[in-house]
Amino acid sequence: MKRYVGDRTIDGVKVTVDGKPLDPCTKVFEFSKNGFEWSYEGPEPRQLALALLVDHLGDKDVAKAKVEDFMSAIVANFDNEWEMTSDDLDLALTSLAGKAA
Repeated sequence: MKRYVGDRTIDGVKVTVDGKPLDPCTKVFEFSKNGFEWSYEGPEPRQLALALLVDHLGDKDVAKAKVEDFMSAIVANFDNEWEMTSDDLDLALTSLAGKAA
């Protein structure tokens, strides 16, 4: 199971997956040139949402289709420090799918 961690440090924001930097997936789509952010809705949180979804789902097209809802419901509500596992991501995606039904 993967572990995703985000932290705001004196050197800026840091997002890892299993202890390694999370790929921002700008080759999939570039919402922002400024990297990741969270706790609000905007281009940087959208980039983080995309990166989390691409890494977790392994499907760029599905990730792009889900990015807006995931950013608004999940990433925009992260605290300064946050952690999610693969199971947490699955639960969030299932919850979002249920709201769309």
